[in-house]
Order: sequence, then C-alpha cells, then structure tokens
Amino acid sequence: MFTASMWKENEGPCLRNFDEEKTRESINGALALRSQIEKIIDQIWDDGFDALFFMGIGGTWASAMQVEVYMRGRSKLPVYVENAAEFLTTGNRRFTARSVLIYSSVSGNTKEMVELVDRVKEIGGRIFAFIDTPGSLLTAQDKQDYLICYPMNEQLKFYMVANYLMYKNNEFPDYERYNREMEKYLAEALIDTEKKADAWAYDFAKNKVDFLKKHPDYPHYFIGCGNQYGATYSYGMCYWEEQMWIRTKSISAPEFFHGMQEIIVADTPVTLFIGEDEQRPLAERVARFLPKVCANYTIIDTKEFKLEGISEEFRASISHLVMRAVNSRVDAYMELFLRHPLSIRRYYRQFEY
Repeated sequence: MFTASMWKENEGPCLRNFDEEKTRESINGALALRSQIEKIIDQIWDDGFDALFFMGIGGTWASAMQVEVYMRGRSKLPVYVENAAEFLTTGNRRFTARSVLIYSSVSGNTKEMVELVDRVKEIGGRIFAFIDTPGSLLTAQDKQDYLICYPMNEQLKFYMVANYLMYKNNEFPDYERYNREMEKYLAEALIDTEKKADAWAYDFAKNKVDFLKKHPDYPHYFIGCGNQYGATYSYGMCYWEEQMWIRTKSISAPEFFHGMQEIIVADTPVTLFIGEDEQRPLAERVARFLPKVCANYTIIDTKEFKLEGISEEFRASISHLVMRAVNSRVDAYMELFLRHPLSIRRYYRQFEY
C-alpha cells in the first residue's frame, strides 16, 4: 500500500511540464506571423493614424505596459497604454476615430475586452486583434478590422508589431538583421534557458513552499522595472495570486525606495527581476540595497543566460521572454510542491460578479 505520507520529493529537477518540441513549434510559429503582421501594419500606416493604443486587462494589460515602455525610449510614434476597464469608465480624449487599438485576448470573450471593442467601434477607431482561441466571441468579423489567431506568445507578438512600426518610422535600421537572428536562434535560446534554470527553479520553489507553510500570511514581494515591470506585475498577480493563491505585492524598482523599502526585514521574501534594457540601473540599485537589510531575497538576472546567437544589442528586447522562460520552470515546481493544479480557480469566472 502506498500512501501520501510515504511519498517523497526525491525525483529532483526533471523538466516537469516541459515539452521541448511543442515550445519550439510555438515560438517559431509566432515568429512566422511576421509577414501577416507587416501586411496589417502596412495597411494601418497607409491609411494614417493619430495614435496607437495598446490596451488590455490583467495579464494582457501587463503585456501592453511592456511594449509601451519598450517603444517609449526608442520611438517618436504616438504610442499609449491603457487599462481596458479604466478606458471604459474614464475614456481618453486622445483616442479618436483616427486612432488604432491593438490588443490581445487568450479566451476571446473577456468581459472588459468585449466592452472595450464595442466602445472603440462606437468611436470609430480601428482595431488590430490577436486572439488565441478561434471561434470565440472576439473573433467575429464585426469585432475587429485586422485579426490574427495564434495561441500564446502574446508579448512576442506585441514586440513584433512594435519593431515593424519603428522600422516604418525609420527608427530600427537593423530590423532585418534582428529578425534573421530571432527566427534562427530565439526558440533555441529560450529552450536552453528553461533547461539551464530547471534545477535552480526546483530548489527555489521548494524553499518558497516550505517558507509559505511556516508563514502563510507573509506576502511575497516582486520588484522589477523597464520591460520587466509588466512581468513583475503579471507574475505576482496572474500566477502567484490567481493560480497559486499566494499573497503578493509587486512594485517598480524606482518606487521601491519610496515606501516598500521601510517594511523589508531579515526574513521578508523578496524576488527582484533584472532585465537588460535602459532601466537596468534602477533594478541594480535595489540589488545593492537588499543584502543590507534582507536575508531572504532572490535576484533573477537575465544577463546570466547565454542566449546563443543573439547579439548583445538585441538582448534587451527579449529579456522579458527570458524571464518568462525562467518563471515557467518555477511554476511547474510550485504546482508540484503546493499540490495545487494551477488551472483551478476559486472565484475567477466561476460565477457572475
């Protein structure tokens, strides 16, 4: 007879929930959308626009924040980010009939996104949608002007849009070389990142769950900035809170020193994400501070991963994807040690609210 009490976590790191070929096909499939994306952007460009709005809710808003900060320091194009629910209540006078909404939806039926699309249609703006789920409500012909259906890789798809927009605006002269590298090396670089992070992620997850059992009311703090801040926000909220039911707080690295700094003590659980874009120094400042007051911090730095074939100057543009690859390994083992399938929800979409 085998009982739960006899089970031991002795299998160790095993690339749990990792399908290498599926991952490779998924990333390369997203990269193969480039010609479709370019054709759509060409049409939007030729028709003219006064503003480009990336909007979302929850995790899709986080992805919108990432692409907006990516473009903010590189492009003069009028690019904005909006939370869909806030746009529905507050509006934005800069969004006109000549504006373009760019959004992504996994389910294709999220309440706020359906209402957002209807509102944009009322205003007369154009809509470019990425939908993961074919046949969903938002894939209906009257819901968008331009549609690409392809699962996952939301952040990658948004960045492909951003890169071509900047190329059209004469702000990305290395666009072709960049894409040659991504199409040849990105999938393997991210697969290799998951493999290299696996053993570390196993230990990290085990330690976090052990700590959680002893301190169930302690929130876990996530810190990041630049194109890592969207990852910081969504990882704390969409993964640890929504999927794992663990209390978290996320904050940007520059704001850390204006509040959160004062409540960090020796055993406060903190994870700092460090990427490779222009805001890296803001995260490095937090990294220098944490050891002075905390003995329970973790730093995940994308610079530690080799990313074979990716030029140094292009690494910043994919550092958020590298962080996602690392965190996907953490998720697999958090699920194992929590004994809690990450697909289960207490309340989300379980009833009307």
